[in-house]
Amino acid sequence: MRKAKLNVYRGDKNGGEFKQYEVPVEEGMVVLDAIHYIQAHDAPDLAVRWNCKAAKCGSCSAEVNGMPSLMCKTRMDRFGDDEEIKVQPLKTFPIIKDLVTDVSWNYEVNKKIKGFSPAPDEKEWVIHQEDIDRVQEFRKCIECFLCQDVCHVLRDHDRKDAFMGPRFLVRTAGLDMHPKDTANRMKYLKDEGHIGMCNITKCCTEVCPEDIHITDNAIIPLKERVVDEFYDPIGKFIKKVLGSNK
Repeated sequence: MRKAKLNVYRGDKNGGEFKQYEVPVEEGMVVLDAIHYIQAHDAPDLAVRWNCKAAKCGSCSAEVNGMPSLMCKTRMDRFGDDEEIKVQPLKTFPIIKDLVTDVSWNYEVNKKIKGFSPAPDEKEWVIHQEDIDRVQEFRKCIECFLCQDVCHVLRDHDRKDAFMGPRFLVRTAGLDMHPKDTANRMKYLKDEGHIGMCNITKCCTEVCPEDIHITDNAIIPLKERVVDEFYDPIGKFIKKVLGSNK
């Protein structure tokens, strides 16, 4: 049985360092299994957040060799026999301890998004399948926040004071593109969510474990709606004449 070398970050908000552990690799093993082995045999105080081990709860987010990943979905056999595996907490969020970060900022952003607002006078909903398919993709998000971690606006420039990030652009898209929703969220996207900060690198789409087309299906359409709302005089005139707010 081969042994893998894992360099795992140990520390808290005051600082820390990487510590190396050796873990025997069994068939079908994932990085989270290796972390559990370290907890059981070498470091019982190693802090890690996890729950389902089925890539559906989004809890075990970390950076594995620099790539934001779910540890329960990252197989050990993808690494070479002599390759060191570096496991560290998400860079974008404050460290609590070891591999656990404080992601509470995300939930504060979530509270600011106007909720689903259907027309109050409709007695029944008739929704075409293509409309269901359009918004269903966004409902697959498990809030692992890997897209928030890889986003350069949040990761490299720490603009959590201004930019809502791709996860919440996805949530906004799921609401705004619902055929029965009547709320207008464009001013929020422009002035508070600062959607203009996104420069369409598609890095968020690359790390999404649910394969949501974040950039193409959520961010770009929302950008187009913001442009139509605030920078298209003809469109604004038509909406004014028709009395539409969406």
